[in-house]
Amino acid sequence: MPRFSVIVPVFKVQGFLGECLDSVLGQSYTDFEVIAVDDRSPDGCGAILDEYAERDPRVRVLHLPENVGLGRARNAGMPYATGDYLFFLDSDDTLTPGALRAIADRLAETRDAGGPDGPDVLVFDYARTYWWGGTRRNALARVLSEAAEGTFTAAERPEILELLMVVWNKVYRRDYVTARGLVFPPGYYEDTPWTFPALLSAGRIAVLDRICLNYRQRRQGNILSTTSRKHFDIHDQYERVFAYVDAHPELARWRPYLHRKMGEHCLDILAKPDRLPASAKGEFFRRTAELFREHRTEEPVPADLRVLQGGYARYRARQRTAALGDTLGRRGGQARAAVAGRVKKGWFRAHALRPLDPELALYSAFSHRGVLGDPAAIHRAARELAPHILGVWVVRADQAEHLPPDIEYVLPDSLAYHRLAARAGYFVNNVSWPGTLVKRPGSVHIHTHQGTPLKYKGADLLHKPGARFGMDVPQLLRRADRWDYSLVANRHSELVWDRAFPCHFTSVRTGSPRNDVLVGARPGDGAAFRSRHGIPGDHTVVLYAPTRRDHIRGGHTDRFDLARFAEDLGAGHTLVVRLHPSLAEGPARGLGLAELHRRGVLVDATDEAHVEEVMLASDVLVSDYSALMFDYANLDRPIVVHADDWGALTAARGAYVDLTADAPGHVTRSYRELAALFASGGWRDAESARLRAGFRERFCEFEDGQAARRVVRTLMLGEPDVPVSIPAPAAGELDALTTT
Repeated sequence: MPRFSVIVPVFKVQGFLGECLDSVLGQSYTDFEVIAVDDRSPDGCGAILDEYAERDPRVRVLHLPENVGLGRARNAGMPYATGDYLFFLDSDDTLTPGALRAIADRLAETRDAGGPDGPDVLVFDYARTYWWGGTRRNALARVLSEAAEGTFTAAERPEILELLMVVWNKVYRRDYVTARGLVFPPGYYEDTPWTFPALLSAGRIAVLDRICLNYRQRRQGNILSTTSRKHFDIHDQYERVFAYVDAHPELARWRPYLHRKMGEHCLDILAKPDRLPASAKGEFFRRTAELFREHRTEEPVPADLRVLQGGYARYRARQRTAALGDTLGRRGGQARAAVAGRVKKGWFRAHALRPLDPELALYSAFSHRGVLGDPAAIHRAARELAPHILGVWVVRADQAEHLPPDIEYVLPDSLAYHRLAARAGYFVNNVSWPGTLVKRPGSVHIHTHQGTPLKYKGADLLHKPGARFGMDVPQLLRRADRWDYSLVANRHSELVWDRAFPCHFTSVRTGSPRNDVLVGARPGDGAAFRSRHGIPGDHTVVLYAPTRRDHIRGGHTDRFDLARFAEDLGAGHTLVVRLHPSLAEGPARGLGLAELHRRGVLVDATDEAHVEEVMLASDVLVSDYSALMFDYANLDRPIVVHADDWGALTAARGAYVDLTADAPGHVTRSYRELAALFASGGWRDAESARLRAGFRERFCEFEDGQAARRVVRTLMLGEPDVPVSIPAPAAGELDALTTT
């Protein structure tokens, strides 16, 4: 019998049905069957299902003689299921790549811990995908990550019940469903009387902290998001939940919880302006209040539900009072913000009348994310070489607690920030300062950038409308007008910045300060990272660092199966993955990376604050088009470029260097080529070394391990260490930069 029976009820989804079925049939894990139930759909869904069944023997189609609704269509499919686990997939949603493999692996893992039959229910994560292209991960994903180990019951982890009460973010052991007699009732909130009994009765629940399903948020057509009296169905469904509890005395302890949950759920429906017709709201409130009284327990009524003990008029008065309070609060907040803005501007102007302080430097990095990158390296050097210059960091409030105790800092847009910004003699940043900052004559702005540019930047993006979506290029250049010095690690960067930012700054051939630790790397420098992540000292560490893709919605897509790559590398190897920083807080890691890290398949280093430490701990870099390779070349360690979509990237974003022609190492264009390169050992052969030598000569030209000290001595202390003005580029040299 198959591992999974995927039951797909189908009604009026002909535009989405193919995508749904393809997402299942295209899974790398193939031990499943699909039972598609045509709920008498009036469009072309029936014919589409028949076409799929004809092409793929794993698909079985049931054509119902009449429309019965979502829940009973699922019921119709269950008798035909032969799989160990039931997976109820709505026909407009899709599975993410590798989802079934991840679920199967997690079931096997928890079966060993929980018994021969495995868990009764496994709960996985999902992401909402919107019709306009946005993606948002489940807001309560932390519940899954915090409960990731072993199996449990709802009583042991009641927070599992706070997740969305739907059927499709779980798989259910078929024998458990049969034994408990679980079926779907008719109605529009049919998931409620299925999910509560399934979770409350389960002897073993497991979780998978991975996004396995894309929950489509349709622009129209979702009954639960439309104005209708059909929302009255929620009352009948909770009656069924209470009836189930009454029939199972062992669940009696859950009555107070369900009583509260029912009140909250119904009031939430009532509070939404677009759910119920205005003429039906009073009736809905009264029916809710009746149900609330009928099932009341001896537990005290929570304060936010006491409104159900009064009449509808009292409820309406309370809602109007709350709405008025919200309006007044917003207006008051706007007024306070306006006053605060004027105070801050006045504070800045007042301090701007005082002389600049040549012994004060203001630092920031990556939009105030902490003491990081090139500015951090310069700050360390300034403490040694120029201790009389006070260095103060601008850091976001959520990052301040992570700072070392000896770091002085201010919060962005605070009065202290405006006071220091008005008088600081030096400003050091790898991102342009906010547009509100007024540059005073005599202040010195040092812009470090974020490495050597590969993809188009600044004014060059004017020719790439897709890549500059949401970016105000003129504003970007106005901010760059404040730069006095632009630090460069090579002649290539010097020319690119002059072209991409046509502003009045001086390029300084200092090298990249943050790369000083790479240039001077010694054996054992990465030992702390290896120890922290349990990597054996004799392992070959393969660092995979993919870039962000502007031509893909959300910026990320897995180019190959990370688990397979980790396995193919073989014994004695550890795969370390570091996503682009802009993807750290999005859904990208939830698509499998976090789960693989938890299982010890690989190491997720995305959250590591200091990327230099990650590079030092590795033996080889695999990247697509990340600028990290220019920094990594300073280590003189092998680099592999995985360029499977080079044409798409250059068409969408543009590139200054043709990495397929001027590569720092071997180039692969498919996973088969990548795996073969590592299997053969060719990633570190003589040709790799030859290519790397040429790449280092071109892009590590000014890197000598003294960049941070050179910046301090030259630009802050005025010592004639290196020239701060450079000759103009030769005629035609700028135009030669654009290779694609």
